[in-house]
Formats: sequence, C-alpha cells, structure tokens
Amino acid sequence: MFDNIVNALNKLNDVMYYPVLIIVLAAGGLYFSVRTRFVQLRMLRESCRLIMEKPKEGAKVSSFQALIVSTASRVGTGNIVGVSTAICLGGPGACFWMWLMCIIGASSAFIESTLAQIYKRRNKDGSCYGGPAYYIEQALKKPLISVLFCIFLIATYAFGFNLLCSFNLQSTFSVYSFYNENITPIIIGIILAASVGFCLLGGGKRIISLTEKIVPFMGIAYVIISLIVIFANVTNIPGMFALIFKDAFDFRSIFGGLAGSCMVLGIKRGLYSNEAGVGSAPNASASAEVTHPVKQGLVQTVSVYIDTILLCTATAFMCLSSGTAYNEEVSGAVYVQNSISTVFGSAGPIFITVAMVLFAFTTLLGNLYYVDNALIYLNKKRQPSKKFMAGFYVACVAVIFFGALMKMDFAWTIADITMGFMTLINIPCCLMLSGQVFAALKDYEKQKKAGKDPAFHAEDIGLDSSELSFWD
Repeated sequence: MFDNIVNALNKLNDVMYYPVLIIVLAAGGLYFSVRTRFVQLRMLRESCRLIMEKPKEGAKVSSFQALIVSTASRVGTGNIVGVSTAICLGGPGACFWMWLMCIIGASSAFIESTLAQIYKRRNKDGSCYGGPAYYIEQALKKPLISVLFCIFLIATYAFGFNLLCSFNLQSTFSVYSFYNENITPIIIGIILAASVGFCLLGGGKRIISLTEKIVPFMGIAYVIISLIVIFANVTNIPGMFALIFKDAFDFRSIFGGLAGSCMVLGIKRGLYSNEAGVGSAPNASASAEVTHPVKQGLVQTVSVYIDTILLCTATAFMCLSSGTAYNEEVSGAVYVQNSISTVFGSAGPIFITVAMVLFAFTTLLGNLYYVDNALIYLNKKRQPSKKFMAGFYVACVAVIFFGALMKMDFAWTIADITMGFMTLINIPCCLMLSGQVFAALKDYEKQKKAGKDPAFHAEDIGLDSSELSFWD
C-alpha cells in the first residue's frame, strides 16, 4: 500500500516538474527579465547598497532584517545535501541549470517581493505584514486562491520542508562509526525537535533576532572552508568546468531519461534551495519598512544570489574539484563529507555536521515564521489563539521528529510536490500583476535619476491609495 502511494507521488512529481513547472518558471522568469531589462543584473550594485541602507526611524523590521529572515529559509540543508543529490543522481551538469534558473529566477523574486510591499498591511503596533495571499486577494479579488495558497504554504513549510530538513540533518551522522540506523535517527530527531520546540516559545520576533546572528556566521564559515578545499585542488578546476558544461549540454542523455536528468534535477534542487518565485520570501519582504516597494524587491534578488551563486556553487565546486567519486550510494551529505575529507581528513565530516546543524536549525525556524503568516491569514487576519498555536507547534515538532526517520526519496518527493503547488499558484498571479511592478520600477528609477531618495505614492503607478492598507 505504502509503495503504491510512493509510486503515485513520484509520477505526480515527475509530471509537475516536466513539463509544467519548467515551462512556467522559465517563461515567467524570462518575461519578468525582459520587461524589467534584467533588473536582477542591471541594478545589482543598487541592490547591494540598499541592504545596508539605514532603516527609517521607528521601523519595526529593517530591510536587512527581512533579508536575513528570507535568507534563513533559503539557506539551509539544500545548499549542501540538495546540490550533492543533484550531482550524484543527475550529473555535474545540474550545476549549470541551477545557475541559469538562479539568474532567471531572481527576476521572479524581485516581482513577488515588490508586490508584497505594495499590498502589505499595517498592524496595530505599527509593524507591517503581507505576502502572496494578500496581493492575490486584494489585487486579483481571488480570496479562494489566497486560501489555497496558504494551505500549500503550510503543507510545504510546516510539513514538506521540515520533514526533509530533519532527514537531511540526521543523514550527516551516517559516516560516523557510532551511527546505528535503528537508533541514531531517533536520538537526533528527539534532540532537534526539542530544540526547535523550545525556541518557538519566543515567537516571531525571537526568530528574527536569532537568525540575524547565526545566518551570516554560518554562511561565511562554510564558504571559507569550501574555498580552502577548492584551492587545494586548483589543478582540477579546468577539468571540473569542462565536465559541468559537457554534461549540461549532453542532450541525448538528458532527453533519454528526462525526469532524472541533470537539467530537471538542477532546476528542482535550485528551486528548493533559492525558492525564487515560490511565494515564500514575500512574507518576510512585506515586513520590511522601506520608503519604496522596489527597494525590498531589489534586496531580495541578492538573497537568491547568496543562496545559489555563492553557497550552492561553493558546495558544487568543493565536491567536483576534489575528484571524489559521485554516485547514487553517496548522494546527499556523504558525498560532501567525502570531498571535504580529502583536505581536512576526519575533521572535514565534523565541520559539515556542524554546518548542517546550523543550517537545519535556522531553516526550521525561518520556515515556521512563514507558516505563522499563513495561519494569521486563514484566521481572518487575526493571530490564532495561544491554545491553537501551542497545539500546532506540537504538531510541527512531531513532523521534525518523524522526518529524521524518513527515507530519502520519500522526503524529497513530498517537499518537491508541496513546493511545486505553491509555485504554480504564485507565478501566474505575479504575471497578472506584473504591470504594477514594472510601473513601480520605472517610478523608482525616475526618482533616483532626479537625485531623490525614492518615496512611493500609489497614484504615481496608477493605483488608488485608498485601496492600499499601508501606503494610504
């Protein structure tokens, strides 16, 4: 019975990504890129400047803090295990397709985050909130679609991603002599679930504070160690690039087994890692207090690059330059640990385990920050009762525990499917509303050219300010 369910889910997963999601992501991203004149590349310098822009006086959440929360969810076990799995199962060419989808997808991240800013709402305490559910309801007048999006968001971040994140973490312990496949996953599951449960008592503000401190440290440390391994194997780099591009354009191999090809796996794992267009990051973007929606849209493109171009590439280059064998048997954390061991010996796997603990922990907390927003929306824009939230968090903690006991294929399939449904709702909605973002971008650039600090007025892009909650 269970095998039949798994097979059915795998078939759904295959069809969802090819041809449906590949076409939707590519078409949407290319359209956004062309219409914004590749804003994700053209205004990259401005995006980086905005990250450190001083927040407005009295701001509850700064642009930088919102970036960190979204990056906390993006940067996670997928940067290590996801990349490794794509290479081991699909081939080195998966790296190229990750890069391509990152650049194209960054335009989708700009669109969705700018929309979240335009249609964000104000809390009684002065803070702001929003996301796809709000711009779908308010701009498209489709409340049922908003509800459906929130349901898939909860299924993705409270269930699918957390299930997978927990599994990925416990898998890093499989290289150690003390690992017992019947006992160790249970122990790790208990420790991880208990730790996350404790932190959840602090609520959303604590999540922001915690991730702001941990994310930069873990990202920088991981990149430095990766660079050491890469430079230690510098003579292998030319051959590594040749291998990546040769495999990426081996179309006979790709179309011979498309569902498991480097192209599809690269797109799947790239989307899982950077979440561009999925509709998750806008929930954090809407909380930032900026003078113009385009500012946060530009900032969020940087988060996509940090995730894929920096961290995913660091993993890929570290593994491929090491010359370590890659195959299905070592897919996941083991391949990365074997690669780092070529330079750091037995200390290498320990570092990866520590990195995975930090990545997993911040990812789990960041995921549940998004879920809180979805629950508030479903509860008629009100914070659910403490009793309900306590029960919900218990359920989330249980998912984290059972995730450590899952099989790899099942964990990845569930995460891919739930994320896919979110994307299939969000991207078409962004396409329908993209005209407003194009107008906002034009307005922003016009004010910048005049030497002003851009300030947003709804009328300037053809919207009625009375219809907007925050910008009226």
